[in-house]
Amino acid sequence: MTKRRATLARVLAGLIAFSPALGDGVKVRHSEGMAHGFLVLQSLGGETLADGDLIQTSRGDRVTSRLVFRFRDGSVHDETAVFTQAGSFRLVKDHLIQKGPSFPLSLDITIDSASGRVDVRSREKDGTEKVFSEQLELPPDISNGLIFTLLKNIPPSTERRELPMVASTPRPRLVKLVVTSAGDDALSIGGSTRKATHFIIKVDVGGIAGLVAPLIGKQPPDTHVWILPGEAPAFVRSEGPLAIDAPIWRIELVSPVWK
Repeated sequence: MTKRRATLARVLAGLIAFSPALGDGVKVRHSEGMAHGFLVLQSLGGETLADGDLIQTSRGDRVTSRLVFRFRDGSVHDETAVFTQAGSFRLVKDHLIQKGPSFPLSLDITIDSASGRVDVRSREKDGTEKVFSEQLELPPDISNGLIFTLLKNIPPSTERRELPMVASTPRPRLVKLVVTSAGDDALSIGGSTRKATHFIIKVDVGGIAGLVAPLIGKQPPDTHVWILPGEAPAFVRSEGPLAIDAPIWRIELVSPVWK
């Protein structure tokens, strides 16, 4: 091997060594366990639209996380994600139900990460129903149902992180979430001031659809999420849509009010 080729080989080896491996997933820096959080979903104008619960249970390295929003108009957002946390977070199964007047269409989506099977049942407001059963090549670091958990484990200094996700349009397709940090924003808790890391999530549709989407107004809006960093990172706020063509809603923690 010539000296020039040897040098090139060392450079390529260095690039491979310092590049994140595809599908490595988000490393577990803070394990999830038993939890029950109370949430409120509001319009950006401050109108309360839904009350929510985040309930987590764990057994060994397997966690079941259920996020439920019950809307004042009778709509429901109900998502249950089962995942493991041995080294990296891995989705096992995700089941999402959205129905009611607050959503553009009713959805029932089940994702089986191991088999790659995605089942979607959707219903338009006019009653038109569509059913899809797709076999997709799902990467091991699929992020459905895990966004808030993953953001708590992504270092605030991270400039960019890509997370694969299954989106329903209503036909299921694999898209990419591009996560970037926008720095820190101040908030107050009681009489003390804290700083939360502000993450911005962009949806990269990819392919021809990704090129056309911004031109026809179908590019999903960005989602903003605030995470309180530290020894035990915590979700504190998000602003973004919960479904394709849905409004931008704000989700925050809420404390019980005694009567």
